[in-house]
Amino acid sequence: MTSTPLTGPHDLVEAAGHPHGGGNMKPHYDERLANEDLAPLRKQKWSSYNIFAFWMSDVHSVGGYVTAGSLFALGLQSWQVLVALIAGIVIVQVFANLVAKPSQKTGVPYPVINRVVFGIRGANIPAIIRGLIAIAWYGVQTFLAAESLNIVFLKFIPGSVALLDVSFAGLSALGWISYAILWTAQFLLFWNGMEVIRRFIDWAGPAVYLVMIVLAVYLVSQAGIENISFTLSTTQLDFWASIPVMFAAIALVVSYFSGPMLNFGDFARYGKSFAAVKKGNFWGLPINFLFFSLLTVITASATVPVFGELLTDPIKTVERIDTPFAILLGGLTFVTATVGINIVANFISPAFDFSNVAPKKISWRAGGMIAAVGSTFLMPWNWYSNSDAIHYSLGVLGALIGPLFGILIAGYYFAARQRVKVDAMFTMDAAGPYWYRNGFNPNAVKAVIAAGVPTVAIAVFPKLFADLGLFNASWISDYSWFIGCALGLALFLFFERLDPRVPTFDGETEGISDGAVDGAAATAASEPPAISTEVPVPGSGNSGADAPAVLAQTVRDAAAPEHGTALPGRPTAAGPRTGLLA
Repeated sequence: MTSTPLTGPHDLVEAAGHPHGGGNMKPHYDERLANEDLAPLRKQKWSSYNIFAFWMSDVHSVGGYVTAGSLFALGLQSWQVLVALIAGIVIVQVFANLVAKPSQKTGVPYPVINRVVFGIRGANIPAIIRGLIAIAWYGVQTFLAAESLNIVFLKFIPGSVALLDVSFAGLSALGWISYAILWTAQFLLFWNGMEVIRRFIDWAGPAVYLVMIVLAVYLVSQAGIENISFTLSTTQLDFWASIPVMFAAIALVVSYFSGPMLNFGDFARYGKSFAAVKKGNFWGLPINFLFFSLLTVITASATVPVFGELLTDPIKTVERIDTPFAILLGGLTFVTATVGINIVANFISPAFDFSNVAPKKISWRAGGMIAAVGSTFLMPWNWYSNSDAIHYSLGVLGALIGPLFGILIAGYYFAARQRVKVDAMFTMDAAGPYWYRNGFNPNAVKAVIAAGVPTVAIAVFPKLFADLGLFNASWISDYSWFIGCALGLALFLFFERLDPRVPTFDGETEGISDGAVDGAAATAASEPPAISTEVPVPGSGNSGADAPAVLAQTVRDAAAPEHGTALPGRPTAAGPRTGLLA
């Protein structure tokens, strides 16, 4: 094992996810598993506002606008929509807190913390799946931002309309120009590292809000406040018929955030404390999303009396105002919003994911470039408008997000009991605690397959059957994330009960992150402890008789203020594990 050499400030293999030297690269870390981007952070400085701004960037997009507006057009009463919104986003908040804790406490990104559960090599399974999803959506979001930029060009450069008649590979010349501008802008933003991205999203979220508020005030003044309705649907469901629609709306909210929620650890690792992360999640999710949704429905409702039709696309709304300043301001604002969500949801994730595959050769910066270049070769403009193409390609990959989430939660909170030997995540030693079997935890691999197959079937086949005219059970696809998450968690715990693999290091304290010490930076300056070569005793495990109580306490811990202690009722003394669910 050798240490990774220091490199120049803009070398492809040096740290870009944070300032150079920010990763605590210890001499004994294996270069096949570590670089400065993946190593535990020396300093964790993000405040609750930075996390709040992250969620603003994730919510404030054309997709977020359309999603929020669609909930008010389902035929529900306004209060039912608000209940669904609050229920869905609180679920997202709790789950985001759950996935944030292991990365904040250890200071490592999502693919690295998965080494505890999937094994040193097995962690590449969830990393590659999440990375492929992000590549596809990165191209889609860049294309949507380019469409917004086209409107600005057409308004201020009339001659650009001729570029619409020339096309290559399915995209007009004007489209290629706008796409290239946005692709380059995102590349430059990403290339300058996480601190520049943090400053960008700190500014972008409030800027979008400001324009949204101005747009809403203008349209309401034109429509008259008495003509504003919080119900956008032309039909109203009765109470009993509205119940399943409410549940579907809740599932839609959770599914919309499922991607960023899965790899939220990539951002939570920068949080200065778990309490700061949770505070940022509270303001960024239930508070921010509810206010944004209300602003969205007010704006959309005002388009009916002003333009004579309901417009749920903010770009089309701005275009219909037909005022040069409004088009310029609105177009550039929603371009900024789309760039924001693209960076945080679809650029940073594959950057860490692909770097995890070969850290010596692929840095955070190089991993992001793989995603950016790959997304262009997918030519998203040719298949984005084809719902079947999206359903049968991204639908398959997206259906795996739930199982991956459930397995991570089961592995960290139940099997490992929040106790992680941080340095052991960076050794290829076959006697290391996370080597398992040839670098793979067979329980995690089996859980992915066993949970993934039925979840993919639930996500794909109901639509196929409906398209063939057999029967329509497509409603069950709305809940594929919940089903997959539950299956992943339950099956992983079941396999761990039969053949316990994940160690808990009972009785050890040196080099252990136990979920109580607030972050990785607290011990970064200390001498690295020796990597344990102790092999977990087969058949060892913690008692799982109180698993329901632990689950309830874990959820309460995720939603409650930081208390700085481990889960109550869990054994801490050394001793053999007796089976997870025994």
